[in-house]
This record gives sequence, C-alpha cells and structure tokens, in this order.
Amino acid sequence: MQPITNFDVYIYKPRLKIMKHIGVFLLLTILSGLQNSLNAQGPEDYIEFNDRKNTVHGVYLGLGFGYGEINNAETYSSSFKVAYVANQQFEIGIILVGLYSDINKLGIDNSNKDLASVYGGLHLEPILFSKSKVNLSFPLLIGGGAVALIDDVGNDDEQVVINKNDWKHVFVVEPGVNVLYNINRYIQLEAGLKYRLSSRVSLTPESGIKRINGVSGGFGIKIGVFNMGRNRYKKNINDE
Repeated sequence: MQPITNFDVYIYKPRLKIMKHIGVFLLLTILSGLQNSLNAQGPEDYIEFNDRKNTVHGVYLGLGFGYGEINNAETYSSSFKVAYVANQQFEIGIILVGLYSDINKLGIDNSNKDLASVYGGLHLEPILFSKSKVNLSFPLLIGGGAVALIDDVGNDDEQVVINKNDWKHVFVVEPGVNVLYNINRYIQLEAGLKYRLSSRVSLTPESGIKRINGVSGGFGIKIGVFNMGRNRYKKNINDE
C-alpha cells in the first residue's frame, strides 16, 4: 500500500504546480482584458467633433440709423440690409439707404429746399476677431441711386412736393469701420463710422450741392442666425 501512496503523491504534485501556473496566467489574462476594456471606454476611442471649427453659415436682417453732414448740413439716414455671413468672417448682401439733408437751415437756398436721396447696392463686410464677443469689421457699399431737392410747403403741416424730373442719378461708394457686439447667436449690435463718396450730381446751382459726399456715424441691429453650426460633442468610433 505504501508504494502506491508515494506514487500517487509523486504524480499529482507536478500537476498542482502546473495548475497554479495556468491559474496565474488566466488571472493575468482576465485582468489584462479588463484593463483593455476600460481603456476602450476612454477618450482615445472617441472622436471629438466641433462644427464651429468648420465653415458655418448665417443670415440676418439689419436695420441701421445714421447722422452726419453734407456740405456742413445736418444729414439723417436709415438703412435696411439682408446679408449672408460666411464662417462669421465675411458678409455679402444687399442694402438700401434713405437719406435726408436739411440744407435749407444753412440759408443756402432761398426756396426752402432740402435734399433727399435713395440709393443701394452690394454690401460687403470682412470681419476680424469673429470668434470673440466683440468684433471689428469694415463694411463697404457699392451701388447707386438718385438724388433730388425737395420743396417744403407750409409751416406747421409740412408737405413735401417732389417732381420726378428733379431726381438725378448718382453712383455711391461708402466704406466704413464698425464695432460689432454679439449678444447671442441671433442678435448683433453694430456702431461705427462711414464716409460716403458719390459721383457728381446736377442739382440747381443755388443749392451748392455738387456731390453728396460726407462722413456719418451710426448704429444698427442685426437679427438672424449668425452661426448655424452645432456645438462640440463626442461620438463613439464603434457607432460608425
């Protein structure tokens, strides 16, 4: 009986050692697999998207008001524009401007006449610091319209009489500089200075107006969507 017992012990001791090694190997394998699984859930297996770094689009309607002078006469203007914004860095659109100058207050024209103009055209505006809350831009208007002298009749109840034959064609280029303040992605305020350059107009000599050149300051509001992109988000590679 003794030899058999020794033989059994001799046989199973090596097997126990082998099983221990196998157990350690399997444990290490499982731990390694768990570590890889946890790492797979880390940031390196996600792609981070930020559409704001790509080209985004925007559109808006703008309304502006200005005050300046033409030949030292007080001049008021209002404007309406529709524009497309490319990547928050460049605007292109159309603009319409109405202008009124109270030249009769200077005593230049004994007939009590004022000056009126309507012009419009292409609106271009490169924008600097577009990712900031406050931007700097350089608007440019290139277009044309018409200018006329308006006869004011009456004292308390003022009537404006305009003869269509008095309207004269005019070509206008109006560069400027603006400071833009972004309230949010839907509303933007602007304020700045512009200088209007025009072609020569054939008005009456008494008016003293040969061109409607002049500097003006103004402010405006833009309402639309200035960034149609999406915010940053993460997407799992395994979802693809």
